[in-house]
Amino acid sequence: MSVTVYSTKSCPWCVKAKQYLDSLKVAYESIDVGADREAAKEIVEKTKQRGVPVVKVGDRYIVGFDQDAIQSALKGAGLL
Repeated sequence: MSVTVYSTKSCPWCVKAKQYLDSLKVAYESIDVGADREAAKEIVEKTKQRGVPVVKVGDRYIVGFDQDAIQSALKGAGLL
């Protein structure tokens, strides 16, 4: 099961999302959608939103820094 954080360099909530995953010792891939236009288009297609961060746990997308939703998705995926 993979975890991906789609973020931008100027987003403070993206930093918080990554710090939260770090605190849980969950490995993740970080993709800067400001630099990767294809990834940005993919996220908009999947979530119908343009906000970051987007945390993807398996096939589940969580838009924004929502600790409870992230934790629930991680538990559901067996990562916690």
